[in-house]
Amino acid sequence: MMRLPFLSLSICALLVFSSCGNAGKLLKAADQALKSTSSTGLTNEDAANGLKEAIIKGIENGTGVLAQKDGFLKSPTYKIPFPAEAQKIEQALRKIGMGGQVDKVTESLNRAAELAVNEAKPVFINSIKAMSFTDALKIVTGGNNAATNYLKETTTLELTRKFSPVIQNALDKVNATKYWGDVMTIYNKLPTSEKINPDLNAYVTGKALTALFDQIAIEENKIREDPARRATEILKKVFGYADSQKNK
Repeated sequence: MMRLPFLSLSICALLVFSSCGNAGKLLKAADQALKSTSSTGLTNEDAANGLKEAIIKGIENGTGVLAQKDGFLKSPTYKIPFPAEAQKIEQALRKIGMGGQVDKVTESLNRAAELAVNEAKPVFINSIKAMSFTDALKIVTGGNNAATNYLKETTTLELTRKFSPVIQNALDKVNATKYWGDVMTIYNKLPTSEKINPDLNAYVTGKALTALFDQIAIEENKIREDPARRATEILKKVFGYADSQKNK
């Protein structure tokens, strides 16, 4: 429970700022925080734990969908095509009968994402467990995608950095780097070819993260909208409170 920490912080603040004439304001703010906590029955700690549990559940379910064979390759939503700036390469090579090589590149990019998403799951979960939700209560009552959007804003840079080597390992493991090199060698021999060499790692990392955040949002919203999916007491408490605030 957060009542004692709130009270301790308030007393410390009073001692520091009393000479500035702010003691009364600080005491009033602390009292309001305590009353809010006691009336709702939901502490910041409850809210943070509930959010983390919901997001981790979303990651586990989302990675399960994306990491299975064809989770990317045959998905109408998440299939990774040639990078936009390299689609002229795909078109040029198909015209000269090199569609097979192009298809190998496309398949390998998607296989790399499928493999990496599963292997990177602990990276995401550890990052989430370490997060401090100072505005947890606001996020709980923020409606669909609120937790996912907060997660995007606060962790995308760190997750991209951690996810990148996992993607590179996956690209190498499924021969995506080799297939891409073969395609570029052929393309660069064409008389009118423009030199293009996009960063495959950054491209697949971005696509994989987008897909994963989408899946987290789907799972988050299921928990918000369907009480039957709140399998634990903390989820029932946190999102039950969110339900009670909708019509206020």
